[in-house]
Amino acid sequence: IYKPFLSRVVGGDNARPYSWPWQASLQYSYSGGWFHTCGGTLIATNWVMTAAHCISSSRTYQVLLGKYNLYAEENGSVAASPAKIIVHEKWNPNKVSNGYDIALIKLSQHVQLSDKIQLACLPPPGSILTEKAICYVTGWGRLQTNGDLPDVLQQGHLLVVPYPICSSPDWWGTVVKTNMICAGGDGVISSCNGDSGGPLNCQRADGNWEVNGIVSFGSSLGCNYYHKPSVFTRVSAFNDWISNTVASHILSVKDYEILH
Repeated sequence: IYKPFLSRVVGGDNARPYSWPWQASLQYSYSGGWFHTCGGTLIATNWVMTAAHCISSSRTYQVLLGKYNLYAEENGSVAASPAKIIVHEKWNPNKVSNGYDIALIKLSQHVQLSDKIQLACLPPPGSILTEKAICYVTGWGRLQTNGDLPDVLQQGHLLVVPYPICSSPDWWGTVVKTNMICAGGDGVISSCNGDSGGPLNCQRADGNWEVNGIVSFGSSLGCNYYHKPSVFTRVSAFNDWISNTVASHILSVKDYEILH
C-alpha cells in the first residue's frame, strides 16, 4: 500500500524565490535534454543529499542549484555533474519500508555559495521532531494529482505525526520505522508531500531552519491520504553515516576544511 513519491507537492503554494537556497533539482538525461526527477539538499559545497530510490545506475544525472523556475534562465544558478553517487548499503529497492532511503551525491566541483545557494543545517544526532514543529516540504512537484509539473518551486506546510501515532494499526502500522518521520495525513490536499529526495524543512527554536527529513514514500491510495501521511527518512538517524561517507571520499584538504 505504499510507493515512492516520484515528484509532487499537491496543493502547495509558490515559494518565495530563492527562500530555500539549499534546494536542489536532480535531473536525468534523456533524448538530448535534462528532466527533473527528484529533489535534493545541498549539505556541503560539493555534496548533495537525496533519496536512494531516486538513483538508477542506468541514468546520467546533473544537479541544479540556485533555481526557482526550472524552465527559465536564472542568474546565479549552477549545473553540476556528479563525481560519485553513494547509496546507503542497507537500502533495498524491493522493500522501501525497510528504510535507509538515503543517498549522497559528491559533485565534480565545489559550488560558490551566494544569496541563492546556501548549505542546509542538519539536525543533531538522534533528535526527534515534536507535533509543534513548523515544517515545510519543498519541491517542483505537481499542483494536483496527475497534473503537470509547475515551473516554480512549491512549498507545503505539513504537521508532524509522532511515531507512536503513525505506527499505530489504523495509520501506517509496522511499515513505519523509528528512522522515519511522518508528516501530514489529515486528508487535506493543501498540505501534502513534495518531490522525492527533497527536504522536509523545519524551524528550530532560534528561528533558523534545518533539514530533518528526506521525502521517501506515501500511500498508493493517493497523496496525503487520510491517516497515511507522507513518510520521510529521518536525517538525525543518519548523521554518522553521512559524516563517515563524506570523510571516506575526501580527496583534498579543501574538502575537509569546507565540510568541517
